[in-house]
Amino acid sequence: MRCIYRAALSLLMPLGAAPAVGHDFWIEPSTFRPGADSVVRIGLRVGEKFNGEPVARDSGKIDRFFMVGEAGERPVVERDGANPAGMARIEAPGLYVIGYRSKATRIELEASKFESYLREEGLGHVIQSRAERGESGKSGREIYSRCAKALLSAGDGGSEGFDRILGFRLELVPERNPYGSTADDEFVFRVLFEGKPLAGVLVSAMNKSEPDQPLTARSDEEGRVHFALQRTGIWLITAVHMVRAQAGSDADWESLWASLTFESSGR
Repeated sequence: MRCIYRAALSLLMPLGAAPAVGHDFWIEPSTFRPGADSVVRIGLRVGEKFNGEPVARDSGKIDRFFMVGEAGERPVVERDGANPAGMARIEAPGLYVIGYRSKATRIELEASKFESYLREEGLGHVIQSRAERGESGKSGREIYSRCAKALLSAGDGGSEGFDRILGFRLELVPERNPYGSTADDEFVFRVLFEGKPLAGVLVSAMNKSEPDQPLTARSDEEGRVHFALQRTGIWLITAVHMVRAQAGSDADWESLWASLTFESSGR
């Protein structure tokens, strides 16, 4: 269960440490529709069912934190310990993508909790691999990292840039502009792992006003999932992928957690 997984992770943290681990991790800006000349406050959240605790900025855990638009890429800035974790200036109308890539963190879970977590996240290939190697009774030694994105529409938004690829190891890429679509349109998202389409990944789509009723689908051979996002409002799309960890990482498995947030209001 996710709540068991999250509780187990919290026990691994030093006393007094900020709650930096949990289930979902996403970017929540002060607005998804900023003015064409404005400053956006960029919050990081960790939690479940779109109920997230704020994550303060910690440069020691950040690999990349930036915003990219038609004029190029610029860093998202703030002081360490700040909440919201970043700020960025919007200088022109258009579509912008905010990206956050974390450094890897190591955790270890006892066997039963690790297996339960794998089942809940649809990571059956890991369960099978552990069984084939006689590892089902072993604790789960894992390193994990976050690959979060948010899509903003500034001013009149425009139609270019919603499908920008940021180069994260695991990435969710929309194939339809949510700011130019109606609630009746089919939304397609592509799952990329190291730049290539990834099949068989469980993808979840959650609306902030209806978090207890997520939509789920597995990516096809071209890495695509199809959703009918019939509710307006803020959406969180998530996926997790796990592979064998590289030698020397002091872990058996590496998981990558991808998320994408945006606001859909129809035309």
